[in-house]
Amino acid sequence: MNAASAPTNSGAPAKVSDPSHTIFVARTLRMKLKAEAYRWLNAAAAEVNFVWNWSNETTAKAARPFAGKPKRLSEFDLDNLSAGASKYFERIGSDTIQCVNHEYAAKRRAAKRTRLRWRVSRGTRRSLGWVPFKAASLKRKGKAVRFCGKSFRIFEPERLQGVKWRQGCFAQDAVGDWWLCLGVKVKGETTIAPKEAVGIDLGLKEVAVTSDGARCERSRFYRDIEPRIAQAQRRGHKRQAKLLHRQAANRRRDALHKFSRRIVNEYQYIAVGDVSSAQLVKTRMAKAVLDSGWGMLRQMLQYKGEHAGRSVVIVSERFTTRACSSCGCLTGPSGPRQLVVRRWCCSACGAEHDRDVNAARNILAGSRSRTSVSGNEPSP
Repeated sequence: MNAASAPTNSGAPAKVSDPSHTIFVARTLRMKLKAEAYRWLNAAAAEVNFVWNWSNETTAKAARPFAGKPKRLSEFDLDNLSAGASKYFERIGSDTIQCVNHEYAAKRRAAKRTRLRWRVSRGTRRSLGWVPFKAASLKRKGKAVRFCGKSFRIFEPERLQGVKWRQGCFAQDAVGDWWLCLGVKVKGETTIAPKEAVGIDLGLKEVAVTSDGARCERSRFYRDIEPRIAQAQRRGHKRQAKLLHRQAANRRRDALHKFSRRIVNEYQYIAVGDVSSAQLVKTRMAKAVLDSGWGMLRQMLQYKGEHAGRSVVIVSERFTTRACSSCGCLTGPSGPRQLVVRRWCCSACGAEHDRDVNAARNILAGSRSRTSVSGNEPSP
């Protein structure tokens, strides 16, 4: 986090002497591959799954041996045990095997388990394809890229012009299409936003409402095409149903990207409520909660704010709907049955409030006095 965006003790962003500063930020380029390479990549993904399952089985046996002391195998231990195994595979090399070992070890440590789920290569419950590689294994050849002796044509090859990538992977989506994902570093310029601070309330009627009254309208990304998805599933058109699901996801992602970019460009200090999607999906509002994409929006605000030098904090939104933003009295509507009340008047001071805008203002005020749940703000 750049020191230019560090908040003061009161929560407001600090004054900066340098108006702009150039930094390098990590991005991921995602480009679709031509369909002619799908068959080769499907076979390569099966070999990757074999390496993953071998690492899974070897680690489990070392953690619970028949005799001797148990041992936690690291990625370097797996690399030593798999040395020379590339000659038994037709499509992947030693660098891909090492990438799989390192990814498996990282996932196992994060899950704190001795064994993870197996990767399935065939059948209805097969895992989505994944072929990792190191930076030196991928070469650019004209308008295509070359990996393990095979050329892959991609859409929009001009995006690779002058790009120096790090390690990446070939990834398959639920529809069956393959994508080239490359981690790159690009220049990012941190500037001072024209406005000081904003609070954001997340909801179902609108995805997000700011303390200044701006709204991210919920366009019913999934609900609008739900009848078409149901019709395709009843007819047995699985691919058409998957395409419709991807269309809904793209619409949701596009709307959230535009809203988060507008907020990051306008405000220096951003406070967001910590409403939990994991708890609300257990209720009757599950579809509406998942269709809103609250977690995705918070994630976009955090990494875009970090790249632009903003302070993004996530605070508790307890009592933010009931409390009056003018006097602080808990006179607002409460309970699930009062969700239909969108505007109310405070009985203590007489101020009229919009339900969501009032909550956003309370979130902004509370972020300056409460501890952040999570965010990219600097520690005291």
